Amino acid sequence: MTSADGEGSSDAPRSRTAHLAYASLLENNAEDLFENAPCGYLFTLMDGQIVKANRTLLTWLGRTHDEVVGRMRFADMLTVGGKLYHETHYAPLLRLQGEVSGIALELKAADGTRLPVLVTSTVMTDNDEHPLMVRTTVTDARDRRSYETELLRAREDAEHERARLQRLASTLQRTLVPPHLSAPRGLEVAAHYHIASRDEVSGDFYDLFPLAAHGTWGLFLGDVCGKGAPAAALTSLARYTLRAAAVYDPDPVTVLHNLNTVLNTEDYEQEPRFATVLFGLLSAEREGYRVTLASGGHPEALLLRGDGTAEFVPTPGGQLIGVLAEPHISTTTVRLAPGDTLLLYTDGLTEAHTSAGATDRYGDEALLDFANVLAPSTAEETVDALAELLDAFGEGLDDDTALMSVGVPRGGDGPRT
Repeated sequence: MTSADGEGSSDAPRSRTAHLAYASLLENNAEDLFENAPCGYLFTLMDGQIVKANRTLLTWLGRTHDEVVGRMRFADMLTVGGKLYHETHYAPLLRLQGEVSGIALELKAADGTRLPVLVTSTVMTDNDEHPLMVRTTVTDARDRRSYETELLRAREDAEHERARLQRLASTLQRTLVPPHLSAPRGLEVAAHYHIASRDEVSGDFYDLFPLAAHGTWGLFLGDVCGKGAPAAALTSLARYTLRAAAVYDPDPVTVLHNLNTVLNTEDYEQEPRFATVLFGLLSAEREGYRVTLASGGHPEALLLRGDGTAEFVPTPGGQLIGVLAEPHISTTTVRLAPGDTLLLYTDGLTEAHTSAGATDRYGDEALLDFANVLAPSTAEETVDALAELLDAFGEGLDDDTALMSVGVPRGGDGPRT
C-alpha cells in the first residue's frame, strides 16, 4: 500500500509538470502558427483600424508592425479601386451579413506593387451579439491571377486562331461556287448559298455556263459527302470535271458518267467519298427553253409554273456518283415557258429540322406546299423566298444548302434560236 501510494504520489508532480509543458508548447506553437501562417491574418476594430496583423501579411506588404498596427485601417492597404469597392460593397455587406467570403481585392505594398488577394472577413461579437471587431483572412492569389492571365491569353489565342480558320474556310468556300452567274438571253437566273457553320467548308456546288452549240448552256448543282478540306477538294474536282466533260460531250448522261469515272479513280479507301448531282442542258426554243436533266442520286428539281401550280420534275432511280463503276443515271426533259421557273437545291433544305432540337424535318411535301403558295414566281423571287425560309430554320438547319433557279420571264425578249 505504502509502496503503491508512494509511486502514485511521485507520479503526480511529473504529470503536472508534463501538462504545463504541453500547454506552454501548444501556446508557443499557436502563436507561431498565427505569425507564420501561409495566409495573412489581421484583426480590426469595427471602424477598420488594425489592432493586430501577422508576420506573413506584413512581409507581403513590406511593412513593420509599428507602421501598421494602430496606425492604418484595412482600407488603407487597398488600391484606389479596392478602396471604392470596400466602401460601397464590402463594408456594407459585412455589417449586414456578419461575414463575406472569397472577395478578390488588391493590396498595395510599401514599394507600390500590387498584391492580388482573396479576402474573407467575419464579425466577432460578445455574448450579447454586439459586434466587437473583425477577423480577416487574406490569401495570396498571385498564382491564381497568373493562371487566369494565362487562361485568358490562351482563350484569346484560340479565338484568333478560330477567326483565322473561319476566314480561310470562307475564302475557300467562295472559290467553290461562282460569285456571279451569267444568264443566256431570255432566261433569268438566281442562286444562294446558305452556310450552316462558319467553321467548316461544305461540299455543295453549282454552276451555269455556255457551251459551243448556239443557244445551249450547261447547268449543274450537287453535293459531295463530308465536310472540311477533303470535301472542298472533292467539290473542286467535281465542279471542274463537269464543266470539262460538258465541253467535250454535253449529253447529260455522258457528263455524269465521266464524273463517275473520275471519282472512281480517286483513292478514297480510307474515307470513301461520293456525290449527288443534277446536270442539265438548256436549249433555246422559240418561246422558252427545253431543259434535259440527268440525276445522279440528287433530290428532284422543282418546277413552279406560270399558271400558279408547282410540281417536282421526276428523275427516279438515279444512283449516287462515285460509288458504282456503272451507275444508273436517270433523265427527264421539261420545257420552260414564259412565267415558269425551275429550282435546283441540295438536301440541306428538305432535311432541315423545323426548329432547334426538333426531330421532324421539313421534307419534300412541305417544300411542295411552299412552292404551290409561292407560284408563279420569278427566279429571283423564288430564291429570295427560300433564303428567308432557311434563315427561319435557325439552328434547325445543320447542313449547308445551295439554291439555284432559272426562269423564263413573262413578256420579255425571248431566246434567239
